[in-house]
Amino acid sequence: MKLLESGNRCSVADIPVQSYDDFRAELLDLCGSGKGARIVSLFALHGEKDRLVAILADDKAGTIGALSAPVGSTYLSLTPDLLQAHFFERELYETDGLRPEGHPWLKPLRNPFAVEFYRLEGGESHEVAVGPVHAGVIEPGHFRFQCYGENVEHLEIALGYQHRGIEKALEGGPDKHTIHFMATVAGDTSIGHSLAYARIFESMTAGPVPARAEALRAIALELERIANHVGDIGALAGDVGYLPTKSFCGRLRGDFLNLTAELCGNRFGRNFILPGGVAFDIDDEQARSLADKLGDFLAQTDEAVDLLWGTPSVLARFEHTGSISLRDAVNLGLVGPAARACGLEMDARTDHPTGMYRFSTIPVSMFSTGDVYARAIVRTLEYRRSARFILDTLASLPSGYIAVEPQAPLPADMLAVSLVEGWRGEVCHCAVTGPDGRFIRYKIVDPSFHNWFALALALRGQQISDFPLCNKSFNLSYCGFDL
Repeated sequence: MKLLESGNRCSVADIPVQSYDDFRAELLDLCGSGKGARIVSLFALHGEKDRLVAILADDKAGTIGALSAPVGSTYLSLTPDLLQAHFFERELYETDGLRPEGHPWLKPLRNPFAVEFYRLEGGESHEVAVGPVHAGVIEPGHFRFQCYGENVEHLEIALGYQHRGIEKALEGGPDKHTIHFMATVAGDTSIGHSLAYARIFESMTAGPVPARAEALRAIALELERIANHVGDIGALAGDVGYLPTKSFCGRLRGDFLNLTAELCGNRFGRNFILPGGVAFDIDDEQARSLADKLGDFLAQTDEAVDLLWGTPSVLARFEHTGSISLRDAVNLGLVGPAARACGLEMDARTDHPTGMYRFSTIPVSMFSTGDVYARAIVRTLEYRRSARFILDTLASLPSGYIAVEPQAPLPADMLAVSLVEGWRGEVCHCAVTGPDGRFIRYKIVDPSFHNWFALALALRGQQISDFPLCNKSFNLSYCGFDL
């Protein structure tokens, strides 16, 4: 495996090209034998011969590496021995035509019109289909429950009803449209994905980013985390009929989004982060105003959330609902709050720090029970710690410029990897340039890609009435999965 250089980049020519047997054996050794590595991306490069490229992260060592192998139209599946590869291989089959022989459930990942659903047979078994059209403002997704009485024996999730082709549209870039695609990969993670793209650009060019810009980027990323966590805690309260916290947190989510609007004029942070820095600055008076408002909103949020944790009927619904074991979390390759709620100590801000996070750390928020309660506790810890980080950063903002002109064009035949800890978890962008410095492959892995299967697993043995609560406790992205 080639460990990527400073900035997580290397020449494509430096990535080892192994036989597929050696490639598979090394992946299983690094990821499946307790050595601590995991797959963060797996994709194909097309040329004279198709080539699989695996990007691995070792969180304890803080390293990222790449390895590759040429393959024909078929290859021996990784999934039976390395479950982390499950969705990646289904995607390779669907989008690149590479068939993993021996895959246990090979079917299209994003074509819901060509799905053969698993069926439970038996006199008292029955099937419940939900979606793809849902109530409220939500993207389409289909959930097929196989039940025995009220208990869910199996849940199958079909996504991909609005495939937008973003990854394909990014090929041939970067250009003036690229940053706008990034901001809409998953609309509630505009900051996270825009930052991941900016890091790709800056990694390839080894371009400096002013310290003030790095601080403002981190503030925006943490505000995005707070707004979504607070909104999710309120929604979880609503799913168990606890209206005080639901009402307060629903309003407070909007207040936190408005703080992002004060940074850049957009509540979701679009067009704020650019390669080389940020588009807007704040003065001392604006910094004090942001800090004062954040402190006020934080106090109100704490009051509303403490009501939730002090209500036994709420805790009774959260505890032991939708549990995922630590073993399953590791095998599935979970990321973000869902992983940390199972006892996995992983956070890209700490394990693979860039920018402001190299100098100022946020404690990793963890719990161990892997249930709805744990996922809500992790969100609570995270919004509080993120708020403290923002207040400290606002109190000591570096002076200087907010952007530098990025170098262009990008270097030829280069691979770069960017990991950003978005509010749902790890956002991974991988870019490969061709001889002209243009993207020939741009692979995006939203945290939802790793975590959707965990939702299906969490419902096994649960009553079907627990689905809304379990679903919200993960709160995964439909559009971020459907690229």
